[in-house]
Amino acid sequence: MTQFVESTVKFPYKRSLGPVIGEFMTGLAHMRFVGIRSGGRVIVPPLEWDPDTGEELDRDYVAVGPAGTVGVWCWVAQPTEQHPLAHPFAFALITLDGADTSLLHAVDPGDISGMSVGMRVAPRWRAARTGHITDVEAFVPGEVPVIPDDDAGPPDEPVTMMEYNASVTYSVPVTQYESNVRQANQEERLFGLRCPTCGRIYTGGKGYCPIDAVAFTDDDEVELPQTGTITNFTIITPVQYPGQTETEPFPRVFVLLDGFDVVLGYQPLVGCANEDIHVGLRVSTRWTTDAEGAVMAWSPNGEDDVLDPELVNRIN
Repeated sequence: MTQFVESTVKFPYKRSLGPVIGEFMTGLAHMRFVGIRSGGRVIVPPLEWDPDTGEELDRDYVAVGPAGTVGVWCWVAQPTEQHPLAHPFAFALITLDGADTSLLHAVDPGDISGMSVGMRVAPRWRAARTGHITDVEAFVPGEVPVIPDDDAGPPDEPVTMMEYNASVTYSVPVTQYESNVRQANQEERLFGLRCPTCGRIYTGGKGYCPIDAVAFTDDDEVELPQTGTITNFTIITPVQYPGQTETEPFPRVFVLLDGFDVVLGYQPLVGCANEDIHVGLRVSTRWTTDAEGAVMAWSPNGEDDVLDPELVNRIN
């Protein structure tokens, strides 16, 4: 039976809203909707440029809503964690009173039978508002906005920036070889696979020789040493952005394992100042434990350097 592992990649970032979207978001924080005039119509949310001509619009803001009329809609029967509500709801295009364009938002009618084209809806405001589209928890049937009893009020300053944590979760199949590698790491061991045809030894990969297209078996496993020599390295200066966990420059090194024609690339190195890292430095594994189990890094072991000018040519 194929095993799968789930991974989540997060993309935290912060953006400047600019004067027009900033006006709209500030309005939400104050429980009001703002549009902008473009010729003979009112656009909501407001835009900086006319969508037909591309001309920059005058900052002629217009108060709209708060109630509106539902146009087209779709029902979300099984919401995920990415959705605005945890129970079934509708996404709908809502034309707020006084607007000529539609606003996409969630509608919470209680049941799909409560949804219809042309129904009247009003916003249900959050108690704590930050100047974000989610300051409207959802629209609900009726003409009167729902204002929370424990209203925390808007921010003290106009809203000019917005933080957002985007994320993507995906599942990938795990081969038997990858499972064996994970188990070996938990036992603080390193192993590779020797191709029974060409004799090459591989670490990583999907469990087969890319040269001979031969699938490996457990009999092809080879225990690898936990000492080696640095052949190449790089010092990474992390870009500082919201959510960045690394704040200082850190190294990644290539390690040629003793007695084997195997180079492990982009390995973490600890216990050594960046300025002291050099080609020929002798290193050994250092194992630590975190929430996911054993984690391997390399560290100088005090042995004499290897003085071989050909080391720099070994990156694989």
